[in-house]
Amino acid sequence: MPAGGLTAAEAQTRLAKFGPNSMPDIAQHPLRMALAKFWAPVPGMLEAAILLELVLGKYVEAAIIALLLVFNAALGFLQESRAQATLTALKSRLALNASVRRDSAWKTVPADQLVQGDVIKLSLGAVVAADVRISSGEILLDQSMLTGESVPIEAGAGVQAYAGALVRRGEAVAEVTATGARTKFGRTAELVRTAHVVSSQQKAVFRVVRNLAACNGVIIVLMVGYAYFLKMPVAEIIPLALTAILASIPVALPATFTLASALGARALAKLGVLPTRLSAVDEAASMDVLCADKTGTLTQNELTVTCVQPLSGNTEAHVLALAAMASSDGGQDPVDAAIRSAAAANKIPETMHLTAFTPFDPATKRSEATFTDAKGAPQRVSKGAFSAMVGLAPVEAGAASGAKDLENKGYRVLAVASGPAAAMKMIGLIALSDPARGDSPGLVTALQALGVRTVMVTGDAPTTAAIVAHAVGLKGAVSPPGIAADSRPEQFCVYAGVLPEDKYKLVKAFQNCNHIVGMCGDGANDAPALRQAQIGIAVSTATDVAKSAAGMVLTKPGLEGIVAAVNEGRLTFQRILTYTLNSITKKIVQVLFLSVALIMTGHAILTPMLMVIIMITGDFLGMSLTTDRVRASPSPNSWKIRGLTVAGALMGIGELVFCTALLAYGKYGLDMDLNTLRTLAFVAIVFGNQATTYNNRERRHLWSSRPGNWVLASSGLDILIAATLAVTGIAMSPLPILVVIGALAGAGAFAVVIDFVKVPAFRRLAIT
Repeated sequence: MPAGGLTAAEAQTRLAKFGPNSMPDIAQHPLRMALAKFWAPVPGMLEAAILLELVLGKYVEAAIIALLLVFNAALGFLQESRAQATLTALKSRLALNASVRRDSAWKTVPADQLVQGDVIKLSLGAVVAADVRISSGEILLDQSMLTGESVPIEAGAGVQAYAGALVRRGEAVAEVTATGARTKFGRTAELVRTAHVVSSQQKAVFRVVRNLAACNGVIIVLMVGYAYFLKMPVAEIIPLALTAILASIPVALPATFTLASALGARALAKLGVLPTRLSAVDEAASMDVLCADKTGTLTQNELTVTCVQPLSGNTEAHVLALAAMASSDGGQDPVDAAIRSAAAANKIPETMHLTAFTPFDPATKRSEATFTDAKGAPQRVSKGAFSAMVGLAPVEAGAASGAKDLENKGYRVLAVASGPAAAMKMIGLIALSDPARGDSPGLVTALQALGVRTVMVTGDAPTTAAIVAHAVGLKGAVSPPGIAADSRPEQFCVYAGVLPEDKYKLVKAFQNCNHIVGMCGDGANDAPALRQAQIGIAVSTATDVAKSAAGMVLTKPGLEGIVAAVNEGRLTFQRILTYTLNSITKKIVQVLFLSVALIMTGHAILTPMLMVIIMITGDFLGMSLTTDRVRASPSPNSWKIRGLTVAGALMGIGELVFCTALLAYGKYGLDMDLNTLRTLAFVAIVFGNQATTYNNRERRHLWSSRPGNWVLASSGLDILIAATLAVTGIAMSPLPILVVIGALAGAGAFAVVIDFVKVPAFRRLAIT
């Protein structure tokens, strides 16, 4: 390292070669984000339907479907994920300026102009602007945002310091070893950028649409083939195919997922939990593993005096009072602040007057003070690491072993010596630690009762981690430092000595074992794991980086919001599950009914316009299920799509029997013409859908719980709209009012009958 630093010319050359000391901007254009909302299974099916309507000249129907498409896309776009906000917060955490030596002179330059090989100065309160190796001087370095260690480290010549660390005390000169994306901080940002997991919600929508498309697609092909066999005109076959396609599209399914999650988020906000990604709400229902950061999450992230061991006949209060004399008042040293706080709570009657204070000296590894005692005699007190105090005062028998025992328990141990300057004695040992939060044990117990396993993840040493784990009620093995999460992440309940990439890898390891993972943290070091987890939770005291990476932010002190998120998530999941089951039932019965009616009448029993009306009244009014009264499950939920599809098919076949019976009565009993039969088919579908809706919403008998007010209101409105259109003949041939009333009564009877089939079937298929 050149004594005068780099030359300005060499710095420019390296800047051109390696780039600025900043992270690249990879913001996605909003237009591209919006267009992506139109590229998915459900939008694709709606877009195909719009094209067919336009080809047929059905512009009104095409416009209505287009509005449904835009509604779905807009709702999703407004709730877009916030990965870019995370990266912006990461950038803002870095230093804005740096003191650098160039051309043998100290200069202040923007931090993004630093290059590898630069010589920089690190001063009190400064943020380290790049990865550096200290060449001279001594500083107290807070790297908790990167390593998770709550206790700052003493850093001298030869020690590596990382970008984003904060200088708590002292001054040092260092050489830059890495800049920009090549720093540890930069690699953390890259992990955040690339962290991605497909939500269970997205997988569920895709699999439901895939199953419906496969099943209904086969039926539609057979139906069109049969129509061709009957020598139906192409002008009738195309509307038949279009009606069938519309009947098979779960048009409001994505929007319902979003709406249900938004309502859950609103309820959580009242409980002190702010969801930043809506998918996190229903993911909380499925979470079965919570990886919790130790420092600042399970602990207070604040050093406190844990115990005091007096020596030479002294008292704890006396040892603390003298140690406080040798501690800075109002500085940024957390050790001194903890000791002064403990001393203030343990006042002693004797009077001591401070006459001089010498702050911590990196050379001697201790701080000192002189004072006068109650008799006015001059005294000296010194505090520091036990090893630094051994040469200053005689060591009492048992003091060394006592200090070692405390260190083995993971505490930071200081020794205090006092007395006349020429005859100082070691008067006591002070142990400091970052204690567990008062509500952490309750969180672990509550989550365990809900079937969620808690795993502690920390950058601290295993001994320290084990103490905190015991304090919060975590029972299980503690990993050795530096162990990688392999294919068996369940083998440990505590992971110690981990870095950001290790937390990220641990979350992925659990996900690879088919777990739905939550991650709770507070620092920038937790950001990649918070982003990768299905549900990232930032505590109220978290950094902006952690909050923007997380899917949920606790806005109130304490951890009870995590339990609230699980409970509310399970309520939301049940509402989404009901709508999904209802959607599968409707889409199966509608396509099957078109096929059966084609065989019975030789014509398409529903027109595209009638199907659009059914979509609007049924699918969108059915979104009121997102407000329904439901029961939360006692264990983590999961999407059992196969069982859900079978249950929906069973209910759909039951409704098909009802609709077919009603159509047969109209054709053969009442001798209705084709257009009147179409109206009757429309009424049968609407009323039958209502009957299955009330069955699908309750896993037990349909009378076991009262539906929500919005469900009752939307159900009544759907029936009223269908009955009014049918009786008045708007958009269809009129139907006698007695026939409409009879169809409604028949639907009520069908609901009771199918209920007795549903209960054992749902139990067998584990629809809970």
